[in-house]
Amino acid sequence: MDTRGLLDFIIISIPGISLRDRLFLCEKFDLEGEISILSREDIEKILRKPLNRYAFSMEGVLRQAEADYRRTLRQGIGFISWRDAEYPPLLREINDPPVLLFFRGRLPPEERAPAAIVGTRKPSGQGTRAAYAFARDLAGAGIPVVSGLALGIDAMAHRGAVDGGPGGIAVLGSGIDMVYPASNRALAGKILERGGALLSEYAPGTVPARWRFPARNRIIAGLCRGTLIVEAGEHSGALITAQFALDEGRDLWVARAGFDSPLGGGTRRLASDGAPVLENAAELLAEWQYAPSAARALPRREPCSTGEALAFSLMEDILRIQKTET
Repeated sequence: MDTRGLLDFIIISIPGISLRDRLFLCEKFDLEGEISILSREDIEKILRKPLNRYAFSMEGVLRQAEADYRRTLRQGIGFISWRDAEYPPLLREINDPPVLLFFRGRLPPEERAPAAIVGTRKPSGQGTRAAYAFARDLAGAGIPVVSGLALGIDAMAHRGAVDGGPGGIAVLGSGIDMVYPASNRALAGKILERGGALLSEYAPGTVPARWRFPARNRIIAGLCRGTLIVEAGEHSGALITAQFALDEGRDLWVARAGFDSPLGGGTRRLASDGAPVLENAAELLAEWQYAPSAARALPRREPCSTGEALAFSLMEDILRIQKTET
């Protein structure tokens, strides 16, 4: 067994400690054996804080870590450590990067930083069309598109990325093997077929939970040079992603479609606070000084049965599904 890999599984299996504490343990230990012989009391001394809220033993932590490690290998799920040179560079820069990233598929190369496209789970027609078009055109220009595989804007962003380029990245709030919502499992498969990736900080078998999705949003923003909020209400979870982007000094924009939408109260608030309003992907590419010719030079799949025509015909189905899964 790879003790270096198992070490990180042990660290993420210790309950009740913060992300910064986990990174501190990563920096302190180099081998699995060094931490496996410690007791809970030893961990408390190292972290200089009590862990009274959680009843656990290091023996139990080791059993869980080994089970997660074996399950990950058995399912053919990749994982990359914060220690590794291949760890996404922009994500490494954030205040609380995950110790481990689990993934299926192919992580994008570093030549062009990704852009996140997120928004409400209950979009308007104009928001739906804008999410698809922005993602399709950015992907066609070689910009990896990142979103959260949620219903609504996220799903349409992923559809656009699938039809415009290599598929992009979907960041999950569950284990890689527990794609949620179930209605987006086929879309997840399309992302992988087109050379994209599914990504999560949670070990395989981790079920979706409400609190995991805001935590997931920091990874969406952290992977990216900038985040586009297409359409968001006053209490949309997309505003959490926007705040993470601002906290990390990343670019933040809102889409004109969401700004004009009656459902876009949160979008308008971001704009009033200074977020630029974009009409289309060309404006983002211009801000990043990417030549328009770059988009024409890259292969782009024309819309087909999974493309623009289907995307727009599915809007009513999406809204119907949202009523049952939100």
